[in-house]
Amino acid sequence: MSEAPVIQGRRIGPVELEQIKRLLTTHPDWSRRRLSIEVATQWEWRNPAGQLKDMAARSLLLKLEERGWIGLPPRQHKPVRRMGVRTEVALVAPEPPMTQPLATLLPLVITEVSTPSGAAQRPLFEALLRQYHYLGYRSWVGQNMQYLVGDRQPRPLACLLFGAAAWQCAARDRYIGWPIPVQAQNLHLLANNTRFLILPWARVPHLASYVLSQIAQRIGRDWQAKYGHPLYLLETFVQGDRFAGTAYRAANWVGVGQTQGRTRQDRPDGTWQQAAIKDVYLYPLHRRFRQYLQGLTTQPQATYDPHNSIHDPSRSTLPPGSPGAGP
Repeated sequence: MSEAPVIQGRRIGPVELEQIKRLLTTHPDWSRRRLSIEVATQWEWRNPAGQLKDMAARSLLLKLEERGWIGLPPRQHKPVRRMGVRTEVALVAPEPPMTQPLATLLPLVITEVSTPSGAAQRPLFEALLRQYHYLGYRSWVGQNMQYLVGDRQPRPLACLLFGAAAWQCAARDRYIGWPIPVQAQNLHLLANNTRFLILPWARVPHLASYVLSQIAQRIGRDWQAKYGHPLYLLETFVQGDRFAGTAYRAANWVGVGQTQGRTRQDRPDGTWQQAAIKDVYLYPLHRRFRQYLQGLTTQPQATYDPHNSIHDPSRSTLPPGSPGAGP
């Protein structure tokens, strides 16, 4: 390896690889789970809330085995393939078409379904994405937020999923202007809108941009409460041959360029996996997002301060009509 590659967000060089091989040799009776816990413990690999990132360590070990760099012990339990169990997922019957003005549906009911308070709605959220989103849905690993949006009745209107930001995106990284070491350290302060579904029966003008604006106003608080650290920027990637990105632009997301057609994960041999080129849109959640992401300003304590949000009219640097001002 001429240059230590980045795998699962960590740079893996000869020292790290030798440390893992030593664990495998010294403890041949350990399970994969036990090994991942030990790797995360030795590396102090934790999220900002202090929780051990053993699942990330598990994914790292699997990717190292795929590349042929290590050999893992046999699985002790057969993995559950949730995506394959399609017969157990009930289809969601479509609602009658909705074409009325947005104002007649307000206030929207927005439920974050990945936390215990919204867990009862999670099966519906997953079923809607599997059935109606062109990319489908898979069980998400790592930090994420899952929003189910309904009208005041409430009838389901939209689903949004936010997860980990892309490790590298040249257009985004130029917009932020952060050095590579700082990027690796602060990447968790971004979230990626990986799924946005307006359900096919919701043919309501301005609904998509209004939903984006409502989520942008609350995701900072929700993320802080769930994971103990703030978010400063949202990102999304729009496949231009399918979508025009109109809703994102109407909600004041900023188009900053295009991807290079590279997926989040490389192949086991280190070469690129080719993917569709997508338009990159960003949405700052804080008026000083660049200073925080560039490491020029000390991050505040783990509390959400609405006065620093771009959604506070008295402190905003954005023009009138920014998300949150209405449809």
